[in-house]
Order: sequence, then C-alpha cells, then structure tokens
Amino acid sequence: MWSDVFDVVLYGGWIVDGTGAPPTRADLAIAGDRIAAIGNLAAAEDATRIDCTGRYLLPGFIDAHVHGDAMVFDPEVQLAALAQGVTTFIAGQDGLTFAPGSAATSQYVMEYFGAVNGSWPGVAPPSIADMLTAYDGGSALNVGVLVPQGNLRFEVIGADDRPANAGAIAAMQALLERSLDEGALGMSSGLDYIPGRFADADELGALCAVGARAGAPYVTHMRGYESAAAQGMAEVRAIAEASGVAVHVSHYHGPANMLGGLVDDMRRDGIDVTFDSYPYTSGSSILAMVVLPAAVQEGGPAATLQRLSDAETRSTLDREWFARRQDELARVRLSYIASDEFAWAEGLLLPDAAAQAGSSVARFICDVLVASQMRVGCVFRQPPTNTDADVRALLRHEAHVAGSDGIFLGRFPHPRGWATFARFLGEHTRNLGDWSWAAAASHLAGHTARRFGLSSRGLLRSGFVADVVVLDPSTVADVASYANPRQPAVGVDRVYVNGNLAFAGGAVTSTPSGRGLRRGSS
Repeated sequence: MWSDVFDVVLYGGWIVDGTGAPPTRADLAIAGDRIAAIGNLAAAEDATRIDCTGRYLLPGFIDAHVHGDAMVFDPEVQLAALAQGVTTFIAGQDGLTFAPGSAATSQYVMEYFGAVNGSWPGVAPPSIADMLTAYDGGSALNVGVLVPQGNLRFEVIGADDRPANAGAIAAMQALLERSLDEGALGMSSGLDYIPGRFADADELGALCAVGARAGAPYVTHMRGYESAAAQGMAEVRAIAEASGVAVHVSHYHGPANMLGGLVDDMRRDGIDVTFDSYPYTSGSSILAMVVLPAAVQEGGPAATLQRLSDAETRSTLDREWFARRQDELARVRLSYIASDEFAWAEGLLLPDAAAQAGSSVARFICDVLVASQMRVGCVFRQPPTNTDADVRALLRHEAHVAGSDGIFLGRFPHPRGWATFARFLGEHTRNLGDWSWAAAASHLAGHTARRFGLSSRGLLRSGFVADVVVLDPSTVADVASYANPRQPAVGVDRVYVNGNLAFAGGAVTSTPSGRGLRRGSS
C-alpha cells in the first residue's frame, strides 16, 4: 500500500530526533524531500529499504558558524562536511562575505578576507538573493546566509575609521532590510575585522533594530574574548537592550565560569542569547587581524600593503608593536599563504619560518603579507585561560550550539573544518559523556535550527525536510589533526540532504541537491 508513497525506508535503527527525547527504536520513511513517516514500517515492502540495525538516525547537523561561503562548491569541502553528518552551512559570518554590495565591496572582501572565504567562482554576486540562487543545486549542502555588517559599512562608508552619520546609517539600514527580504537569516558582525571594528554600539544597535523587526538574530564576533569577554558581552547586552534583537555570539571561548555567567545574567534579564563553540583550544583567522594593529589596516588592503612596504613604517612596527608581542607571535602557525614564493612556510610557526627565511619575525610578517597581497591564514594557540575543561563546560551550557568556524584553505588549515562535529560525537558524547546522544542531536541540529528560523529542519519529524544522518555510535570519530588536518571523519554511514542520498560508503554520491535556505521558507 505504501509503494507509491515512500521512496526510502530506513529500518531497524534508533531515532534520535533532535528534541532532546531519548533514542527510540523506529523506522523512518522518506518521500520526495520530506520525512513521510516514523514508526513501524515493516509493511512498506516496495520502497527501497536500508538496514540501519545498530545505527542511530539523527537530523542533519547545522554548522552554525563556518566559512564555506565560496568553498562549499568544492567537492572536498562537501566531503569534509558530509562525512561528519553536516548537511547545512550558516555562511556570511564575521561581518564579511561576497554580498550585498557593489563590485568594489566584493573585491574588497576577496582581497582582505581571501584567506578565510576564498574567492567566489565567476562574477561575485551583488545581492543575497543571487548568492542563495547560486547555492540552489550548486552543492551537496544547504547554505543559509547572514547579512554581513562589514559589507554594509564598506558599501556606504568604506574601510575608514570614522563614525556613521544619520544618512550613512539610513543607507545601511535600507540595504540590510532589502537583504533580509531576499532571504538572509540575520545579520553578522566581525568587530575585530576591518571595517566592522570601526562601528560603535549605537551604529550596531540601529542596524539590529531592523533585524529585530524582522525577527532575525544578530550574530557577532564580538569585541573581545578570553579575559576581555566581559567587555565584549557588555556591548552585546547594550545592543540587545537598545534594539530588542535576539543575539548569538560566535565561537565563544575562554574561562567557562565567567563566560557562562555572562550568558546566564543576560538570559535572566530577558535577553534572548545563544552562542556557538568548537571543541579545540586553538583558533584560526587571517594573519593580518592576528598580528597587525588596526591603524595599519585602515583604508583596506591596498593602503595596508603600501604601509607594509614602507621602510619607516616597518621600523616603527618592529620597534613599537612586534617587539612587545613575541610570546603571541610564537604561538602563530601559518596555515595558508597565497604567494608561491612563500608557500614553503605553510605549517611552520612564525619564528621558525622567519629563521628559515634568514629574517626577523617582524620583517618576515611584512614580506609574506606583501607577497601574498594580504591572503595569509594562520592557526594560533589561544591563551591558557581557555582549557579543555572550559571547552567542555561551555558545550554543556543550555545556550550552546555547535559551530566549526571551519576554514578550508591551505595545506595546514585548522582541523576543525573536517572534525568538529565528529569530535563532538565521538569524544564528547561517547567517550567523555558531556552530552547524551539526545542532547547531541539538539546541540548539533535542533537548537541551531530554532536559532536561525529553519522551521522545517533540525528535527526528525513527519513532514520535516529529510536531512537525515545515519551513523554508528560505536565508531563515529574525528581523524583530522593539526599535523594532518584534511582528513574526513569516520563512522557516518549515510547522509540524506533534501531527501536525496548525498553521502554513502565514504564518498559524496549524488547530483548536488543542496539549497539556498531563505528566511521564512523550508
């Protein structure tokens, strides 16, 4: 009777539905792009039947913070995600991506943030709508996009450190409103990056008021982490109170007692706040943000490169900036270098790379940034205030969702892009017991879908979109390491994206069936 209704029946497994309910023995049927039924489906004989005995079925995982904006078209990145059970990327992070904006804005992003987001294939899209259209069938993964505040500011003001007047704020608000109408899921900011760091709380609050009216969250790489997290969260609180927006803090890390308390205080005061984190104590970013003062970066990449090429500026930086940061610089490892001349230094710590080049660390930094036109990425050890115990405590917080902050460029990227979700499952769920399997499904999918308004995803429920992960709870694990980071995870058997088999047998299998996910639609 079901042969014309069900395409696939996954039978014999345990349903971990993403609501926080414990695993339940049941079958799951897919028809088209939807979950058609969950229960005892033994009579559905004519459908394709897949034996899932001993396996857990979970909702497709949603990476709340990932730099896959352009890299999602790369088959290796699709494999990295699907091998962990990730079916959806939330892109447009840290206040910078390829849209909205003019060609000049897109070019700025590709120059300044190229070591993180890469380059858009072909002509960069001028609008969020164009980005979402490109994702429809362009990848095996779904992609939702945030409106990047840095784009708004660059489009209206440029990369200069000056306040936004009323006219500039109105222009940014109009561009934000149009982008939200086109389907963006919210707005992001990157307050350590240029030009986002030049926006004050009043400017950010005025933009967030637009998001609040639309019911779209504000996602922020805030102004300060680790010991400065209290300062950063005070600004987040002020923005939320002024605008009424729901807030989500990106890659929250540092001393867990303090950070958890800051979130708890805000939630007790009625502020809707969540955060994402990844299970590592090292970070990754563009080298310029990590090692250069903001003043040197003002005006954009061309102005920065001119300063770094000037002998007097180099001397001043060496004497007054780099000399005071030797301990910080010693923790920085080069992950991606666009210049062929310096590609040999990928994987080396800055002091070791400088020594091999016969140079000082300061001179080497200037040389490699100039030769690479700023496109240099790095991995760095975070301060000792961020320990494994802090990571574990934060991931257990009720406001937590999972985000990899994955960056996929270079020979030695941070392993988190290949391993975060598998590490959460194998290490933190099975081995350490930080989560039950029910909690894991919530933190990796259910909570995240609610945060970003993905109303028909994140749960295994009849009528929801069939993003489904089938995994072996006894073997799922991360493999990637800092020394060998580009290694897919193991233990995920099958992944369905929008009802189509996207991953099986350790390989991406189908014609790309991912979608651009638009706010207010499924």
